Amino acid sequence: MDVVSDAISAVRTGRASSNRLRVGGSWCTRLAPYEGAGFHVVLAGGCRLVPDKGGEPVALGAGDVVLLPHGAGHVLADSSGDTAPAVPFEEMRRPVGDGPEVELLCGKYRLDRSRTHPLMAELPEVVHLPNRVGRHPELRAAVDLLARELDERRPGACLALPSLLDLLLIYMVRAWMSEAETGSWPSVLSDPVTTAALRALHSDPAAPWTNDRLAAAAGVSRATLARRFTALVGRAPMAYLTWWRLTLAATRLRDTDASLATVAREAGYGSPYALSHAFSREFGVTPGRYRASGEVQ
Repeated sequence: MDVVSDAISAVRTGRASSNRLRVGGSWCTRLAPYEGAGFHVVLAGGCRLVPDKGGEPVALGAGDVVLLPHGAGHVLADSSGDTAPAVPFEEMRRPVGDGPEVELLCGKYRLDRSRTHPLMAELPEVVHLPNRVGRHPELRAAVDLLARELDERRPGACLALPSLLDLLLIYMVRAWMSEAETGSWPSVLSDPVTTAALRALHSDPAAPWTNDRLAAAAGVSRATLARRFTALVGRAPMAYLTWWRLTLAATRLRDTDASLATVAREAGYGSPYALSHAFSREFGVTPGRYRASGEVQ
């Protein structure tokens, strides 16, 4: 597994949900804050998005994609700039008016923020990815495929649509990374030494890694790896590995009924006791209580 795939997989729970919205005339709807990530794809027309936390309005046009990775509350409204009463999204009906029709795909990803990877944590409140010729062809292709599945409802659409929504999340994160002007993780994954070390750790987290062995995998000296990895990632290599192993263990406890011994082995711990001790120190609860606490989705 690569870092981006692992970062998304660790935090994702369940399947994405989506709704198709067609509106016209003067309209305004508010979406409340959500313990997950929200997204909108403008299939036709244009509208405005106004974040709750005093952010600047974002003008959205046909083909634009917007991700709200931290579930921020926001308002969607027509492009006129007029202020219409905000209707809860769940109560939206097609308004009657003379304005142009707008068609949107609006949805949510369920996320478990107790194990958010720092790559996902540093995404901004609003990620706007405008539809520009030649930019992010994978994202554009996913948007086109989504529109076709929604329009034609072909056989197999019940499986195709959730899969396309998963692809959409990956492509949105990739697109942000390629354009980001802030945040450390785009820099982390553009550094060949740090990327090589992370790929090795994520490919086989249960291996008996040491600083020397990891430096050899990255093709540099131990001192060079420690300096570059720590400066970019914010943790020393072995500290990152410990955190990632415990994150994987928590994910396995959340998503499966695997025994504690199996989870410990897969996470690189020699015994359930060793895992339990480290897990309790990180999460403040034993693995057994964590699994039974209701946090498991």
